[in-house]
This record gives sequence, structure tokens and C-alpha cells, in this order.
Amino acid sequence: MELKNSTILITGGTSGIGLEFVKQLILQGPSSILITGRSIARLEEVKRQYPQVHIFESDASDPGAIRELFKTVSTQFPKLNIIINNAGIMRNLNLLDSNDNGQEITAEIDLDLSGPIRMVQQFLPHLLNRPSAAIVNVSSGLAFIPFPASPVYSAAKAGLHAYTRVLRLQLKETNVKVFELAPPSTETPLQDAFTGFVDSSQNMAVNKMVNIAVKGLLRDQLEIKPGISKVLKIMSRLMPEFFLGFLNKSLLKATLKNLNS
Repeated sequence: MELKNSTILITGGTSGIGLEFVKQLILQGPSSILITGRSIARLEEVKRQYPQVHIFESDASDPGAIRELFKTVSTQFPKLNIIINNAGIMRNLNLLDSNDNGQEITAEIDLDLSGPIRMVQQFLPHLLNRPSAAIVNVSSGLAFIPFPASPVYSAAKAGLHAYTRVLRLQLKETNVKVFELAPPSTETPLQDAFTGFVDSSQNMAVNKMVNIAVKGLLRDQLEIKPGISKVLKIMSRLMPEFFLGFLNKSLLKATLKNLNS
């Protein structure tokens, strides 16, 4: 995929993987980089660091906000041709906790699964009219093997993986390429809720992960699985129950250690 001279929209571009995409894509020489986020203060901070970036306050889990974003962006940047659906949340969630209401329990689905689907449906007619276009859906290595502490996140990313595969199939004869980036556990604020419960020493540095992603996009690698994500994909086929049990035992061990410390 040609990144130079492209106009690229990144959801959730104020921190973590999204912000690292900003840093590394600037080096590729795109004509414009657009980012969204829910916090105007954080958006303005990115703008101060990278004045060439265009910022838009928008909630990727809100259908109305997505419609308004499309109206604004398609008018101001008619050459938009790449969308990176990156915005997401991941929670350490105990399903036995009766205090979690229905809206909270589905928060990850609204942002991690419904959000990218709505973004694609809103922007797809525009992308189909560009000479060359791409959709990049950021899923997770947990799309292949779920993480016991994050059941809804794991389900949402598995759903996004399935959706992306079918989207790629349906757009096969069009000008729109469909990529999936499935990051492994990566050094981002997303991991803050799991401090002490997982071995963070194995997390991939975010700059390394995004560097692999950018190289994958440049060589049209439609499914990008950095680091252990590739192993998770293989294990999901060979020994899914064994690997899930291993993750569960590791989590229980870490939980007991925290309780006793």
C-alpha cells in the first residue's frame, strides 16, 4: 500500500498505538494525517507536538459522532483514502461482579467491534471512489486465543477478526485493500489495568510493533501478526483449550500473589 501522499485517518490517535502510528507515518510523507479522540485536551497536546496533524474530537463508539465526523472530514479532506480503526478499550472484567450494569458490560463491544464496523459502513462509499484506498482494522492476538481476565474485549476482537476477513472477501474486486493488524501484548496505556496480574516484561515495545505494522502495510501484508500474535494464531488451531488453560492458570497464580503480598 502506498503511504506517501496518502490522506490517513486514525481513530484513537492520542496515545498508545494510535499515537505511535502518527509518529511513524509522518516519516512516510503522507499529504495529511487526521486523528480522532474523545479528549480535546489530549488532541491539542498531540497537535502541539505534531503541528501538521489535523485533530477531530469524536467518539468512535457513538454512531452520531461517526456520521458527523464523516461529514466534516469528507468535506475538508476529499482525498481521504486510508482509515485506521485503532480506538479501543480493554478491561479487567469479572463476569460475576453484579455491580457491572448492562451498559458497562458492553462498553468494549461498542468501541472495539461496533465502532470499526460503523466507521467502515460510513466511509466505505467514499473510499470506493478513491483510485487507491485501504481500511486497517486493529484487532488483537487475543482474537485467536481469549484472555480470561478480559472476556468482552477478547470476544469483541474475535468478532472484528471475523468481520475483517469477510470484508476483505467482499471488497476483493474493488480498489479498497483490507488489512488486519493483530498486536500482541504491547506497551501502551491499555495495559495499565493489568499491572501486577500479567508479566509485562514480555510486552512488545509500541514503536517496534508499529514499525512492523507499517512495513506490513507497505508490502501489502493483509494480515499482520507481530510477535506472539503469530504463535497465538497457530495455537488457536492446534491446541486452543490447552493454551487457554495455560493463560488461566497464569492469571490465577498472579492474582493469588497479589492477594498475599
